[in-house]
Amino acid sequence: MPDNSMELEYGAEILTLVDDDGEEHEFELVDSEELEGTRYVALVPVFDDAQEQLQDSGELIVLRIVEENDEEFLEAIEEEEEFDRISEFFMERLSDEFYFEEEDDQED
Repeated sequence: MPDNSMELEYGAEILTLVDDDGEEHEFELVDSEELEGTRYVALVPVFDDAQEQLQDSGELIVLRIVEENDEEFLEAIEEEEEFDRISEFFMERLSDEFYFEEEDDQED
């Protein structure tokens, strides 16, 4: 009897991003959504070393997806109101999977 079952593989989607200094950083894509006609992603850092993971702030990285010349790029959200709105959306949506600390808005 033929086996008609499908073998599915599930795993984290890892993205490698390059910072302004040319250094590569790995992030796990934890969520994505189109809001108000714009696509956004929520990422968390990936660490090879458990000690690095313990020292990390656990910050959720929220970026906008832009398309140029049929290619997709991730870019920082510069407008504070947009960033706050989108971050809040992802934090609420991911609150069952992640613990988020409220940041103090005061600068040292």
